Amino acid sequence: MVDLDKTNFEEEVLKAEGYVFVDFYGDGCVPCQALMPKVHEFAETYGERLKFASLNTTKARRLAISQKILGLPVMAIYKDGEKVEEVVKDDATPENIEAMIQKYI
Repeated sequence: MVDLDKTNFEEEVLKAEGYVFVDFYGDGCVPCQALMPKVHEFAETYGERLKFASLNTTKARRLAISQKILGLPVMAIYKDGEKVEEVVKDDATPENIEAMIQKYI
C-alpha cells in the first residue's frame, strides 16, 4: 500500500501506467477505519496485479476536492491517470469494493 500525499499523488496515481486502487479516507471517518483492515487484505490478495494506495483527505483536503471526493469513504480505480470507477459512502462495503477490484485485475 502506497501512502499518498500532495507531493506524490500525481506521480503515483495520475502518471501511473495501468490500474491504481485509491482508498480515500479521513482521520475522523469511522466507516473508513472499519474498512481499512479489509482494504489492506485486498492489497495483500490482489497487490501483484493492481497497485494499491491510500490518501488521508484530512491532510490533503484540496487534493481530495480536486479529485471530486466530497464524502467518505471513497474507493476509486484509476487507469492511466483517469478515475474509471468508484464506490462511495454507503456503497463502500467490502463486497462492493472487492467486486470493483475484480473487474480490473
